[in-house]
Amino acid sequence: MLEQRMRLAIYKPGQGRYTRIGTIAGAMLIVSVGAVKLSAKFGTVKAEWANAPAFRFGVPTLIVIASCALLLWLVNRVRAADFLIATEGEMKKVSWSSRREIVGSTKVVIVTTFILAGLLFAVDVVLAVVFAWSGIMGGSGS
Repeated sequence: MLEQRMRLAIYKPGQGRYTRIGTIAGAMLIVSVGAVKLSAKFGTVKAEWANAPAFRFGVPTLIVIASCALLLWLVNRVRAADFLIATEGEMKKVSWSSRREIVGSTKVVIVTTFILAGLLFAVDVVLAVVFAWSGIMGGSGS
C-alpha cells in the first residue's frame, strides 16, 4: 500500500487520459490566474521587499510549480484516477446530439431570449408611464 502511494508512475496509463488532462489544465488555469493576481498585488505593496522581482515573480512561480506537482499527485491517486477513468467511459457512452440539432436548439433559445427581452422592455415602459401618470414615480405625468 505504501508503494502504491509513493510511486511516481502513472496509475493505469492510457485510461482516462482526456479527463485527467482536462482536470489538470482547468485547475492550473485557475492557479495561474491567481498567481498573476498575486504578483500584481505584490506590486501595490509599499514595502521594498515585496517589489523585488525575485519575490514578486518568484513566489507566484513557486506556487504554480507546487500546485502542478500537487495536482499531478492528486489526479494520479487510485480513487481519483479510477473516478476520472469511469467518467471518461461514461462520456463515451452518451449519445450526443447532432450538430444540426444543436444549431436548431440554439436558434430557438436565442429567439426566445430576444422575445422575452422585448416583452420585458414593453412592460417596463408601460409601468413607467403608469407610475409617472399616477404620481408614484417622479415624472411629467398628471
